[in-house]
Amino acid sequence: MIKVIAVVGPTAAGKSDLAVEMALRLEERVGRRGEVINADSMQLYRGMDIGTAKLTEAERRGVPHHLLDVWDVSEPADVASYQAMARDRVEECTDRDALPILVGGSGLYVRSVLDHLEFPGTDPGVRARLEGELNDVGPGVLHARLAESDPAAARAILPGNGRRIVRALEVIELTGEPFTANLPDHTSFYPCTQIGLTAPRPELDERIGTRVDRMWEQGLLEEVRQLDAQGLREGRTASRALGYAQALAQLDGEMSAEEAREATAQATRRFARRQESWFRRDPRVRWLPHDAPDLVERSLTQVERALSVAPEEPGAALVDVSTWVPSSQRTAE
Repeated sequence: MIKVIAVVGPTAAGKSDLAVEMALRLEERVGRRGEVINADSMQLYRGMDIGTAKLTEAERRGVPHHLLDVWDVSEPADVASYQAMARDRVEECTDRDALPILVGGSGLYVRSVLDHLEFPGTDPGVRARLEGELNDVGPGVLHARLAESDPAAARAILPGNGRRIVRALEVIELTGEPFTANLPDHTSFYPCTQIGLTAPRPELDERIGTRVDRMWEQGLLEEVRQLDAQGLREGRTASRALGYAQALAQLDGEMSAEEAREATAQATRRFARRQESWFRRDPRVRWLPHDAPDLVERSLTQVERALSVAPEEPGAALVDVSTWVPSSQRTAE
């Protein structure tokens, strides 16, 4: 019998809204209420509301939401700490006989909760040395080094992503193993049903563009100005978030408003493609079209089926792998 529901997929696909609808209807369908656990790494930051499309209190419609507004913007993201917090929330929900609904597009954060995944420790000295090299020679040189020691990791990490390159090199140095040896392998920690939302790429791109325009109209620039006073620039993670990095550049006069919006939209579209690629590698995800008129009904049916599986059937709580993917996306990987 499942212990967790997960709603995953690319940004702007409607995951948060679906999770709320499911939570509201679970009690009438299966006799257990739903509670949402955030798995969007940027929504963990206090004050990062507009740029992350964080649901307002009214939009949450009385459904309990956990792990929003946890970290200050000056703090670096820490997926190991998140894993511990999220699993605590899962257990708390279970103790109340509620069904936790894990929602977000941060793939590693989702997997850190659902799968057997241990995170190698960090060494401040090694990290500082590698970050010093990053500042001195740039990410390209370090990426080339990573390609020599772990080609698979180098293929998975963009050459310009200095933060991830440094982490991969740190893990290799500390463990003596390839960074990829520490990545999850779809071995479930919790029995779970995963629902993925998908949209044809042109439609998703349009939705992202609309979302970015709305961010600026709703006051993202003022939000970033206030967060800047709270240490946003000092935050290794938050300052690089989509929309926030571009808004900072606009405040500094390095970009016009139009340039900042377009740069955000382009970066978000690229990110959405990486999200799709990440989640589509997981055969347990049941994909559904985001605009299906019976989306909530089909999602709840998946939950009912998973709940009806006897606990003694190993792996049976994992979702049907005959996933639905639009033909326009089948050749996009």
